[in-house]
Amino acid sequence: MYQTSQLADANIKKPDPNLDIQPELNQHLLAVARDQDKAAFAKLFAFFAPKIKAFGLKQFRQEALAMDLVQETMSLVWRKAQLYSPDKGKASTWIFTIMRNYSFDMLRKIKHNKEDNLSDDLWPLYEEADAEPDHEDDHLMRAQLIQGLDTLPAKQKEVVEAIYLKEMTHQELAEHLKVPLGTIKSRLRLGLEKLKEQMELHND
Repeated sequence: MYQTSQLADANIKKPDPNLDIQPELNQHLLAVARDQDKAAFAKLFAFFAPKIKAFGLKQFRQEALAMDLVQETMSLVWRKAQLYSPDKGKASTWIFTIMRNYSFDMLRKIKHNKEDNLSDDLWPLYEEADAEPDHEDDHLMRAQLIQGLDTLPAKQKEVVEAIYLKEMTHQELAEHLKVPLGTIKSRLRLGLEKLKEQMELHND
């Protein structure tokens, strides 16, 4: 992971090595903080947006997500500019810190969404089998499910069975087992990953 100060030092350069643009950036940020100066903000945006986008492309490998990082970072700069103090560091360091923190939030959301959508990747395979009129295929698919569950560790099996066969909600199961909701989600994620691997092997 990039260190913010290193990122700032690496990116904020001009063809003239003797030109120090930091004081100018500091003044632009202070103008935004004091007066909500739109012209100053436009100059900050023009300077930092390409650098934030480049960072986002390296982090997410998707232009849309990189542009989201640009927009959200600079929106936060506009809203929080009054918190900046040049005595505590350069404007570039302050802005890149905001960028880095928001990129962490985006990565956490992406990971969470992948976990939530994992069941959607797995269970439609069973639903498609249930829709077929061939009762032999239905029986075989259900047998695969039961067999797959039996290979899971006891706690993961308990969670998968409760949620997908007994149709309990995550919250209901957490209260029933007296464990945190995050524990239920973690066990479910691990169990579904193993079941998905087994089904893919079986269907190859």
